[in-house]
Amino acid sequence: MFRRILIANRGEIALRILRACRTLGIEAVVAYSEADRDSLPAQLADEAICIGPPDARRSYLSAPAVISAALVTGCEAIHPGYGFLSEDETFAEVVRAHDLAFIGPPPEVLDRFASKEGSRRLLGGLGLATIPGSQGMLRDDEHALDEAARLGYPVLIKPSAGGGGKGMRMVRTSRELESAIRVCRSEAKAAFGDDSLYLEKWLDDNRHVEVQVAVDRFGHGIHLGERDCSVQRRHQKIVEEAPTPALGTAAREQLAEAAVRAVVAAGYENVGTLEFLVDADGNAYFIEINCRIQVEHPVTEMLTGIDMVELQLRIAAGEPLGLRQADVELRGHAIELRINAEDPAHEFRPGAGTIERFHAPGGPGVRMDSHLYPGYDVPPYYDSLLGKLIVWGPDRPTAIARARAALEELVIDGVTTNVEIHRAMLENEAFLEGRMTTNMLDRIGSAAFLAAAAR
Repeated sequence: MFRRILIANRGEIALRILRACRTLGIEAVVAYSEADRDSLPAQLADEAICIGPPDARRSYLSAPAVISAALVTGCEAIHPGYGFLSEDETFAEVVRAHDLAFIGPPPEVLDRFASKEGSRRLLGGLGLATIPGSQGMLRDDEHALDEAARLGYPVLIKPSAGGGGKGMRMVRTSRELESAIRVCRSEAKAAFGDDSLYLEKWLDDNRHVEVQVAVDRFGHGIHLGERDCSVQRRHQKIVEEAPTPALGTAAREQLAEAAVRAVVAAGYENVGTLEFLVDADGNAYFIEINCRIQVEHPVTEMLTGIDMVELQLRIAAGEPLGLRQADVELRGHAIELRINAEDPAHEFRPGAGTIERFHAPGGPGVRMDSHLYPGYDVPPYYDSLLGKLIVWGPDRPTAIARARAALEELVIDGVTTNVEIHRAMLENEAFLEGRMTTNMLDRIGSAAFLAAAAR
């Protein structure tokens, strides 16, 4: 196992990794930007080192700054968390070239799955059903129009790199497609440095279900069940839960088994998540793989009792998985609510400010992953995630009841948050009956959704 690692990330995930390191007796160095100098991870780390100004391109996204920080502080490995450099195959290669370990898939694996369209073809050839899509990347507008006509509208424009809903648009006509292509290319270039796009056939009223897998370097793989991430706004997840209400027990097991078989055959390594869209008839279609820890990994931890970050560290250190599929027991029901610094009454406008009061809820089956504390300045430069409220119950109704109670206890003063949208969701009939779809919130509109809940 590693003696000392660099955490090249910020916020709640940096704190989460730090805590896993403490459990394993690993010294943790936190790399921070000037905007995060007083952050909780930087304060609690064994050592903290500044890697640049607030601009992420000159700090968290700067490979030279991160590598230098690891070498200067005597680290053996780098944990990139999620986002930033976590799925950058070039960065992972540079890490290895400096005799450091990359805590995640090896660079050749990241390269193999770097293209979403390429991953779709690769894993589709290994038994996973895929949504009809464009043949290769979109060369130009004419090619896009031809492919959309072949697939049939509506279609979804997707970037080949990155995630988080950036560079994605659903379009229903050729006129919409022409204007949306330009916007998507611009967004993808700005967010990921790559403006490659492709098309997928859009499934109306679909569900978003993902399977968590783990594979060691010896080719032994397991799955840790699935999660439902259907509650979204603009293709960004807000609520995640497991098990999914979209599929029965047999269908969930069949999907998870097919997912782990495919990634093992494709030579995957470390922790990863395969994402699927499920149509109204219960058919699951593979859309992409995330080669990193997920924001929603605590949902799986609550169901299995397995520390996902520790699992990442052990696999990256060359240890065998140490788990058989029969060792993975899924118990009860878990729900995660993403608490963001944004205003749902005004189209989720992000905000910043100073935390005046913060109280994390507690009680049986309640967990709060957050880097907040009174007096902390929420910077305007990064993702708006303030924390994740995760609850567990022996069944879904109990988990929902605990989520409601926990939200009543949660206090975050000083910035506007999306807590009200979560309160409204937990009273929504479609959610309570497990009928939520990925376009439900966007179709209704956040303001109308809140108004309906208030009546």
